[in-house]
Amino acid sequence: MSYQANGPCIVQSDFTVLLETEHTTSKQARELLFRIAELLKSPANIHTYRITPLSLWNAAAGGMQASDVIEQLQQYAKWDVPVKVTQQIKQWMERYGSLKLEYIDDELMLSAMQTGMLDEFMEDKSIQSFIEEKLDDVTLRIKKHARGLMKQELTRLGYPVLDTIGYHEGKELHLDFVAPDASNTSFTLRSYQRQAVTAFEGEGGDGYGGSGVVVLPCGAGKTVVGMAVMKEFQCETLILTTNVTSVRQWKAELLSKTTLREEDIGEYTGAAKAVKPVTIATYQILTHRKQKSDDFVHMQLFNERDWGLIIYDEVHLLPAPVFRATADIQATRRLGLTATLVREDGCEKDVFSLIGPKRYELPWKELEEQGWIATVNCCEIRVPLITPQLEQYWHADAKSKFRIAGENPEKIHVIRDVLREHQGLPTLIIGQYLDQLAVIAEELEAPLMTGTTPQAKRQELYEQFKRGDIRLLVVSKIANFAVDLPDAAVAIQVSGSYGSRQEEAQRLGRILRPKAGENTAYFYTVVSSNSKEQEFALKRQLFLIEQGYAYTVRTIDPPTKEVAAT
Repeated sequence: MSYQANGPCIVQSDFTVLLETEHTTSKQARELLFRIAELLKSPANIHTYRITPLSLWNAAAGGMQASDVIEQLQQYAKWDVPVKVTQQIKQWMERYGSLKLEYIDDELMLSAMQTGMLDEFMEDKSIQSFIEEKLDDVTLRIKKHARGLMKQELTRLGYPVLDTIGYHEGKELHLDFVAPDASNTSFTLRSYQRQAVTAFEGEGGDGYGGSGVVVLPCGAGKTVVGMAVMKEFQCETLILTTNVTSVRQWKAELLSKTTLREEDIGEYTGAAKAVKPVTIATYQILTHRKQKSDDFVHMQLFNERDWGLIIYDEVHLLPAPVFRATADIQATRRLGLTATLVREDGCEKDVFSLIGPKRYELPWKELEEQGWIATVNCCEIRVPLITPQLEQYWHADAKSKFRIAGENPEKIHVIRDVLREHQGLPTLIIGQYLDQLAVIAEELEAPLMTGTTPQAKRQELYEQFKRGDIRLLVVSKIANFAVDLPDAAVAIQVSGSYGSRQEEAQRLGRILRPKAGENTAYFYTVVSSNSKEQEFALKRQLFLIEQGYAYTVRTIDPPTKEVAAT
């Protein structure tokens, strides 16, 4: 091996990459790894990434070639990149686009770029069930209903399919942007929002235009990107999102920023089921059924009108039944919007195959530097467990240990300290356990909002918070999803869902909208020292560290000689 003294990376034969974070070129190397790998671990000086087929396929969808990836890896590697790794990178990236779906003489065909490729997966029973006939060494005739299912199964087997069939236009619907206020200036897109729309349309004829995912942080205007795509295609649109609050936010944005009228927009939720040229529905209503054996009756919404576009808001939360429905509507354009492609269920490949590849992503720190989102200071505060919780922790099983640590009553003292430190700033306290949150809300005399809070009451609290009538709000895990509190400047996370990177990103997103003055926000995570909760906190932070955020750590000394459990 040759030694390259300036390299910050060690590329290993198991496809992991170690990045020396204090190296002078670590920032540039991290920008490369951001595009081609996923972050696994992030201790202070060495971050560990892994190169995967999916990370490379998304890089390929963004225009990178295998030669680009290998050349840049070599540039930042301390020693030569193992031959095994370079060979596998070539194989994985060359598979992108090597299989194509197309219509020929009204038949659905799967074509391979090379002889023998089809033989590598035709023995798989799930694939065989979609094949009508093998026409020659490089062509299969596929059952017409299997367009999405074939793509899904082949992606799982390591063969991403380029779908070049295109899309039907859907029923026409005219809309344009309007002035957001009394001025004569119409609403305009930010430069990165225009880039995202262009990328979704598929410049360059790569065969994927009209389907795919746009990744932008909360507060960066993903809703605006969705509306801009609607404007480009001028067609009836189905919008799927996480909850009723988000439904109302989408409707309000459409009415304030576009020429659409009230009668053009329908809400499809538990409370109302209006199907209009633009219909906004929740994932919850689509997957509702009285018993497990029942059909998902509301899935018919996918066929209620001649949709030309379906928007999947918060696509990282897409439920499995909606994936199955999406497999059947591959002729309709599909836009996924998300702050993170991380899925805790491991279904990222299903997003890739059924919604489409990552079409556009802009690092959060880049948006921060441009002033489009707030600068956030992230801090983890470690609080000791003391008797009697310490004794309970010692005798508990692993799951109970996590909850005992999460509900540590000593956290209230830290919360009070943080509130004093940022007195007057609009603040959210976010947690997992309702009993814990009820106690905190009572102690601080603050309103509590949970999943059982009626929608009208939620809206009232949102409005009071926006007006500044209340400056502190205690919120359950509903804060992981769309919560319209643009002025929140401080978030205190007191408990969470194990090591959920997705949740960490969503919660930080609650305070990312630009702020007046210094444009600064504060994100605190309060955990029990030397506990299961502290271990999981390291996993939760991975996504944000990959985006360039750094966590400072404060440790609170125990009030007695007691020491927290390990």
